Amino acid sequence: MVNKLKEKLQSGEVVVGPFVGLNCPDLVEIMGIVGFDFCVIDTEHGPMNPESIQHLIRAAELSGMTPVVRVTEASPTNILRVLDVGAKAIHVPQVNDVQTAQMVAKASRYYPEGMRGAAVPRALEYGLKPLKEALEEANRDTMVIVHCENVEGLSRLEEIASVSGIDMIFVGPYDLSQSLGIPGQIMHPDMREAVGRALSIIKGAGKPAGIFVTSVDEAVQRIQEGFNYVAYSLDSLIFGLACKEQLAKIKESL
Repeated sequence: MVNKLKEKLQSGEVVVGPFVGLNCPDLVEIMGIVGFDFCVIDTEHGPMNPESIQHLIRAAELSGMTPVVRVTEASPTNILRVLDVGAKAIHVPQVNDVQTAQMVAKASRYYPEGMRGAAVPRALEYGLKPLKEALEEANRDTMVIVHCENVEGLSRLEEIASVSGIDMIFVGPYDLSQSLGIPGQIMHPDMREAVGRALSIIKGAGKPAGIFVTSVDEAVQRIQEGFNYVAYSLDSLIFGLACKEQLAKIKESL
């Protein structure tokens, strides 16, 4: 299956999708039906693991949305397991040096581009497709996204962004603000400078830039700044705020 997300980004389109922290395939399917380009299924925060996310990945695929998974950490085993169950792209947190970026890129692809362990998992259609064709397709379609969310990583971002096999850099504003000593103050002057610097480096490397937002106004602002991969809020917050708004309207009428 072609990675539509990767194609859109390569053509310069803006893409939008939520983080998913709830183990609910129905919500994922609804998000795909309404038109989100991707969703980021989160195994870093919360209880989900490679086994529990398979149905979320299926729901995304069946509704026309690209399934992306945030792994728990930058280790080959974690990367292998989420790719094997069908993730088309991975988010890797806290990639703060070029050596880690190189390892992540190699762990995400098969020979000759990398060292990903070969088997016949769901991602390779359970061995029902010729192996050579399946491996080549996986290497072509897999998208590797690394996070810039630490001052250490920001200081080395030019090197990280230049690594072959790293397809995109994602700015994590909340962790970055913590690293700067101003937790949660994502519009603080120091954060504005840091995010602007990151964006300039990413664009200078010729790669798409991603960022997390929590409001429509913030999403529009980031797109205007030049970010073209916008992770919009998360499923529980989107659902919770919708419920709160509708309930408030009902109570106002009483």
